[in-house]
Amino acid sequence: MGTNKTVYLAGDLVFRPGAIAIFDRLRVLCRAAGVEGVAPFDGQAGIESLPPGPETMLKIVMADRALMDRCAGGIFCIDPFRRAADMDPGTAVEIGYMMAQGKPLAGYTTDGRPYPEKVRAYRRAAWGDDLRPRVTHDAPVGAGAVEDSDGILAHSEGMLQNGMVEGFIHLSGGHVAVRDDLFDAFRIAIAELARRLP
Repeated sequence: MGTNKTVYLAGDLVFRPGAIAIFDRLRVLCRAAGVEGVAPFDGQAGIESLPPGPETMLKIVMADRALMDRCAGGIFCIDPFRRAADMDPGTAVEIGYMMAQGKPLAGYTTDGRPYPEKVRAYRRAAWGDDLRPRVTHDAPVGAGAVEDSDGILAHSEGMLQNGMVEGFIHLSGGHVAVRDDLFDAFRIAIAELARRLP
């Protein structure tokens, strides 16, 4: 029986214009790294003919879970989603799911700003306000912590997204590659992940 070299390709890419072409390019980069890239669409044959509704969405969720189950590792785009500070929440769930399976993970992004900077830019653009120093001491946070005008803490101790997201990638032995070009960032991340596959 051969070694499993399949890698789950995750991220908000499934929602972007030209998503199929994006995944086609990522698969080429996977092959160059010696692995097989599996996109969420690969398990969704026939989904497009189903009626919209919760039942169809659950079929998509189950198909994606089945793909993750059969892959040896996962690579995740953690770019901010919908012009906000945070990444796609579904991708964050997938990171947690594959981390719980003990699989090697890697990440990539075109936005290397620390998370609080992303929150600051979002708050200014969307709400016209800014972050402020956290002055209350009702949560265990370090010096220099900041919060938004709703009093919601915005910190990640220098990480690019919520600490659990990047933290799980690091705990699996991986890193997050940062480049201005999405495909350059992916190329670095997939090469690193390929070296760590069992």
